[in-house]
Amino acid sequence: MLPRARTLAARSTALLAAGLLLAACGSSDDSSDSAPAGSKSNLIAIITPSPDNPFFKAEADSADRKAKSLGYKTSVASHDDDPNKQSELIDAAISRKADAIILDNAGADASIGPVRKATESGIPVFLIDREINETGIAKAQIVSNNSQGAQLVAQEFVEAMDGKGTYVELTGKESDTNAGVRSKGYADVISQYPDMKKVAEQTANWDQQEAFSKMETILQRHPKVDGVIAGNDTMALGAVAALKSAKRTGVVVAGFDGSPDAVAQIKAGTMRATALQPAALGAERAVEQADKFIRTGKTGQPEKQAIDCELVTKENAAEFGVFARR
Repeated sequence: MLPRARTLAARSTALLAAGLLLAACGSSDDSSDSAPAGSKSNLIAIITPSPDNPFFKAEADSADRKAKSLGYKTSVASHDDDPNKQSELIDAAISRKADAIILDNAGADASIGPVRKATESGIPVFLIDREINETGIAKAQIVSNNSQGAQLVAQEFVEAMDGKGTYVELTGKESDTNAGVRSKGYADVISQYPDMKKVAEQTANWDQQEAFSKMETILQRHPKVDGVIAGNDTMALGAVAALKSAKRTGVVVAGFDGSPDAVAQIKAGTMRATALQPAALGAERAVEQADKFIRTGKTGQPEKQAIDCELVTKENAAEFGVFARR
């Protein structure tokens, strides 16, 4: 290939990668009059799972607003929990020489390589919501205190069942460290009550429809189950729908996230509790620390950071809005 042809091909590849980041999901690329000190491109790339889940939409929207308020342009994209798509989006951010990447990742192991690649390319990565199974390559890993939140939910769940009865657990994606941490947090509490009997455990991969289907099948085998505890609110809502379809009432259902839909079900009495994990706060902190790193070369914070969750019940449900207190 002639030198000029090679140059044109390289430019085409860079433009294609940049297009992936812009086109992936709800991108915004508003110009700012002046870049923050230390900025190279004035761009912060925000990459999360699908905004169809209101939790991920809340964190993406919060990061987007905070970055713009600090004077940055943003690109907002979804990897849809697909590690390959995540890699493409991170490559696109590298191609565009983003100042930083805010990432809710697509797998604790699968994300290590792409995060390292961005870091080695000079782009700091700030993880939110989900950790990866390695330290020292991301500038921050800001997550909810999943163990603490799960224990709050489990204690409320046990009390609602008077410390006895049969129950089902619906767990999240095995590739997501949060799924295991929450399940262990539940077990740490419930295991202290010998009259609580788990009759089924199924993964529903954080998905409402899958939870509905799995719960329907479980109810055929265990029609008189007393409780359901789920790794997130989306699965809990699927369980609520399955119970309603089976005309089962009085079953204690608990979830995790603090989604507006779950809060509404708690107010209505069809769910007992959830743990609010502050999606907006975690995303805003990540952007603030990214801005500080861009300006000073330091975040001033440790890499691993946890934010405590809050228990939401019928007594205080009116105090909560979109993944935050009103």
